[in-house]
Amino acid sequence: MIPPLQRSSAEPWRTPSSWWPRIDAATAHLETPLAAVSLEAFAHNAFDMTDRAAGKTIRVASKSVRIRSLVDAVLALDGYAGILAYTLPEALWLAETVDDVVVGYPSVDVTAIRELASSPELAARVTLMIDSLDHLDFIDEVAPPGTRENLRLCLEIDMSYVTKALGHVGVWRSPVREVAQARRIAEAVARRRGFTLVGIMGYEAQIAGVGNRPKGNPARAVVLDWMQKQSVAELTDRRGAIVDAVERIASLEFVNGGGTGSLESTSADASVTEIAAGSGLLGGHLFDTYSRFRPAPAAAFALSVVRKPTPGMATFLGGGWIASGPPQKDRTPEIVWPEGLELQAREMAGEVQSPVSGALAADLRIGDRAWLRHTKSGELAEHVAEVAIVSGDEVVAMVPSYRGEGKSFL
Repeated sequence: MIPPLQRSSAEPWRTPSSWWPRIDAATAHLETPLAAVSLEAFAHNAFDMTDRAAGKTIRVASKSVRIRSLVDAVLALDGYAGILAYTLPEALWLAETVDDVVVGYPSVDVTAIRELASSPELAARVTLMIDSLDHLDFIDEVAPPGTRENLRLCLEIDMSYVTKALGHVGVWRSPVREVAQARRIAEAVARRRGFTLVGIMGYEAQIAGVGNRPKGNPARAVVLDWMQKQSVAELTDRRGAIVDAVERIASLEFVNGGGTGSLESTSADASVTEIAAGSGLLGGHLFDTYSRFRPAPAAAFALSVVRKPTPGMATFLGGGWIASGPPQKDRTPEIVWPEGLELQAREMAGEVQSPVSGALAADLRIGDRAWLRHTKSGELAEHVAEVAIVSGDEVVAMVPSYRGEGKSFL
């Protein structure tokens, strides 16, 4: 059981020389590889996110956590409600205890669709994502209307930014971009048996998922600031017009937008009723490149030295916990303690070993540990069965990850 989250204004993580040794000492009795979450840092991030959301409800993006007890702890706070899941099987599992789960991506999982369609309780708790009438056709073939429960739907709209200068900026998700497209789908849903359109979602990845202060590239920072400012203005107008048009057809319960990196701008959009966010709770090092906020490094993992290939080097067992996205250096884990260690350019963080050099590498001995931060957040939990929850100077709980609960959703 995780203790209730409490707001704290202290920022001890700003001093690595005291922060990381304290976590190391608290977990010294645990074997590596080891994942740990600081309860105080996690709580700081949770409250900071509600402050940044400025009164808009935050729907927890479960893929960015993947530790059910931490999700539950956040949902107990004012300002958080509901889950944005990433697969339908995951949503059905979470809906056993949570009464509002939106599936963030369309599903073609026949078994899961049939389970949802046959359960009055699950059908009332889970909302499916669509961006095409083909999704409705697929569902009807799997579970014909008249033989199933009425299914709740959310329509995803494209929130990418498109200009002649930069081309398509954002992620390739929904093909629904304009008012007329959204209106046609809403009208078609209204005519179909067995479906109810209850929500709209639009994810502005070019703002929420792109840090505007890339390390060592001030010129790119200028371009990103300009792009994000222009994009916010464009998508606010377009999203507002789409919501207005769809609300003339369907009685919407929610309009979801944004992410951890865009809480400020998304909360200012009057058409948005809630914001999906989760990565900022654990504070992966991806967020070190944002100017608008700086989450505490709540999650980290430890590896042990198992060999000394040269007197001036050390090799950790494992470490290749690479984040998804473009295969580049910023997707690799970052060694945060001891400071001054460097991964080797020709090996980097490897599946079975990660050799390091640097000023302190010579001092490392067999069995010594180092702490690393993952680029993203939830993906860290895929590598461990349980996570140590550290509060103060002790481990107050060992909680299972999805993997530890025997779940592997994607």
